[in-house]
Amino acid sequence: MLKALIIFLMLAVIFSLFSGLFFLIKDGGKTNRVVNSLAVRVTLSVLLLAVILLSLWQGSLTLHPTP
Repeated sequence: MLKALIIFLMLAVIFSLFSGLFFLIKDGGKTNRVVNSLAVRVTLSVLLLAVILLSLWQGSLTLHPTP
């Protein structure tokens, strides 16, 4: 369930990135849709980082360093 949440958040960040690009090309930067897309992308990225750090701290997600 945790890995599915992480993948979903990553896909949402990528979707927000490309929607911002689409709004920039279509609107030419005349509307606030690009700024809103940036705000959504930053929020999703912070949430993704928080989920990863919290799951590492709780032990739900472990690192596997190479020998």
